[in-house]
Amino acid sequence: MLAGRLQSRVLDLTNSLFLNCAIHLSSPAQNSSYIMISRRNIRVKVMQSLYTLSAHAQDMKQGEPQRLLQKHLDESKELLVYLIYFIAEVAAYSEKDSFKRSGKHLPSEADLNVNIKIAGNELLWKIKEDPSLKTSWDQTKPQHRIDKELVRKIYTELAESDQYKRYIGTPSRTRAAEKEIVDYIFEELLLPNESFVAHVEETFTNWDDDSEMVVHLVKGYLQKPGSISLNTFISTEKLQFAKSLLQTVAEKQELLESFILPKLKNWDAERLAALDMILMRMGVAELLFFETIPPKVTINEYIELAKDYSTAQSGQFVNGILDSIHKDLVQEGKLQKTDFKKA
Repeated sequence: MLAGRLQSRVLDLTNSLFLNCAIHLSSPAQNSSYIMISRRNIRVKVMQSLYTLSAHAQDMKQGEPQRLLQKHLDESKELLVYLIYFIAEVAAYSEKDSFKRSGKHLPSEADLNVNIKIAGNELLWKIKEDPSLKTSWDQTKPQHRIDKELVRKIYTELAESDQYKRYIGTPSRTRAAEKEIVDYIFEELLLPNESFVAHVEETFTNWDDDSEMVVHLVKGYLQKPGSISLNTFISTEKLQFAKSLLQTVAEKQELLESFILPKLKNWDAERLAALDMILMRMGVAELLFFETIPPKVTINEYIELAKDYSTAQSGQFVNGILDSIHKDLVQEGKLQKTDFKKA
């Protein structure tokens, strides 16, 4: 049931023009670039780190908050490189299929003539030859996570499809056709497949949080393998934003709550949803200490995060508190915002 919900969510959002992530490709003069995750995804990672900190505050060692944050970022990268690996494994299975069928005791003519054109797909070879992807595969070892039987089943579905038959039925290779069959594997055979979604969800606990971002990044990577450096998953600027936000909220909790608590009126702060308080602290921290982020962007981001991750009423509640604090800061001349940048 959950796999089906996630599958629907991923497909709907990846077809939208307003996905909350972007891929920054390098200019011809540059040799590498960054895969850029959105600030929304960064806020989710910071929120998760703060939630863990709140539950284990007394047991935390020095530097643990930053290690938690890096762990969440690393998990996103691992999910990305695993999806690319799975695509490549499905295509590469044609050679295994050919070997197994030709090795039968009494192979048929069809068994002896399995078409393995896709094993030489030019786009897939560019993927396999990407140095940064090779390094990532060496580090994350996706071969230990792969479900080989699921790979076989998806390849079988591929081999029986009209799209694949048209592909192998054309002797020549064109860039468009090579990419089209790879896109077909990912977008038509993997993402809508409940067994595949369930497998990834079981393998990666961050799938629910990162699915829409990572799916979009995979699609961007397939546009031009090797043009995006996987060695640096996040830009220096956004990594600094993540670290600064985490540190500010963790170290200035008392100050941040001094703005929040008076607004609660008849609410018992101890009975608030833990995530609501964390999100409000993060929102106030951005209003006070992150001068280049427009207040409306901050408030809207935390409203959406509250809706997605907390209770049904949390979005409206967080909106009311942050909006009220924002108005007070403006009235008291304490809001300093300059050089707005896209958040």
